[in-house]
Amino acid sequence: MDDETQDAIEELHAMLDRARVIVPFTGAGISTESGVPDFRSPGSPWMRNKPIPFDAFLASREARVEAWRRKFAMDDHYRDARPNRGHRALATLVAEGRSPGVITQNIDGLHQASGIAGSGVIELHGNGTYATCLTCGWRHELAAIRAQFEASGEPAACTMCGGIVKTATISFGQQMPQQPMLRAHELTMSADLYLVAGSSLVVFPAATFPVIAKRNGAKLVILNREPTDLDAIADLVVRSEIGPALARLAN
Repeated sequence: MDDETQDAIEELHAMLDRARVIVPFTGAGISTESGVPDFRSPGSPWMRNKPIPFDAFLASREARVEAWRRKFAMDDHYRDARPNRGHRALATLVAEGRSPGVITQNIDGLHQASGIAGSGVIELHGNGTYATCLTCGWRHELAAIRAQFEASGEPAACTMCGGIVKTATISFGQQMPQQPMLRAHELTMSADLYLVAGSSLVVFPAATFPVIAKRNGAKLVILNREPTDLDAIADLVVRSEIGPALARLAN
């Protein structure tokens, strides 16, 4: 690690120590260190298993079959993923009362697995560890859905009402979940330090939250391996892997 990066990490921790309310906003970069592939890296398995758009999923049995095939193929890529130092560091901030919760673009459930209660994780893009019925909202576990799918080749139907079952993620073209968006806005407005960790900040409307925080007077820190479009307005940019940068909190 070069001196410039180390100095930036030291300043990050000084800012964390001074902050009253820290709100982390996480993206794929925090989970790549756990073995979860991101969307944009060359050779990403997501490029071979792109999520099916929501309208196509609703319109066609064949699209639903392919969506489930791709879902289970991706699950196999990171079935053994566990929370890393970055996840554990943010869990420490929540446990100590320094953060009211984490806003995430991720769907992997690793923040919850790190020890943060479900109510403390605001999932803007849903959750890929279970499924729900689009008609009645009944929750379905993936193990049962996969067993039925692999045995019959048929897409899942709700055992309660017969409706279409889909992973509890937000697909392209699907309406953003109102309640998580409202909660994310509330947390964003409460922050005096807004910590973006591992997000490229190119997916909207989620990427508007750091701007809202900055305009509301919060210090904005961007911790990411690659440049983002919001680096110019950040109070601090740390170009580093998340785990090493936050390791002292995780320990």
